Amino acid sequence: MQIYWTKINKIIEENPEVKTYLLDVPEGFTWEEGSHTHFALEGFNAGEKPNKGLVRHMSISTLPSENAIGITTRIREQCSEFKSILRNLEIGNQVALFKTHSNVPLKREDKNVYLLSSGVGLATFRPLVLEYFNRADNVNQIHSLNVDSSKDFLFTDIFKSSTAKNFTAQFVDNRNDYYEEVKKLAAVKDGIFYIVGSDEFLLQNIEVLREQGIKPHQIMLDKRESQLPNFLSLDLSV
Repeated sequence: MQIYWTKINKIIEENPEVKTYLLDVPEGFTWEEGSHTHFALEGFNAGEKPNKGLVRHMSISTLPSENAIGITTRIREQCSEFKSILRNLEIGNQVALFKTHSNVPLKREDKNVYLLSSGVGLATFRPLVLEYFNRADNVNQIHSLNVDSSKDFLFTDIFKSSTAKNFTAQFVDNRNDYYEEVKKLAAVKDGIFYIVGSDEFLLQNIEVLREQGIKPHQIMLDKRESQLPNFLSLDLSV
């Protein structure tokens, strides 16, 4: 397993609880839209066994063309040891990246693409939208729907509706409105639905989509292939 050590180049305060850490791109490090990585703090591999408390599974919120690796995360006042250390890191501090992989690249199948997310989960979709803006081939349109009760919506410079780009960005601040909108989107029976959020959020969305007739193969999750049956084998007869 190759570990890439790199430095924090810039820290962006997206809103009072969300920060984006822009990291230098180490030589040989590659990724694509929809990628996640293992993001580790200094000392995680200092002992005989790795300290898993200093490692988190994070989405990369940038494209390689931006020449920086973006890690966007929510850090609340009451938070874990990992987030507490992360909050106090500064430009120039070192972090490590390893086991980078994409489960949710942009599918180009001449279909509508729907991006369903909760809160900072939108970070996973930022590079997919940018990739679509760069090259819209074989994608009919993209509709992003994000729910965030804080109302401090993320990336509104990119997630703004554009008729010219066949792109719709929709934000809601409560789950009831959100799921009503999901039902409307599911009226397009051959769309592709990407979902990012907590496991509970994934299961709730899948249940709503399946009730509307959406098939498992149309649902994209940021999960390893071995984990997908835990979510997509939902028995609607129960």
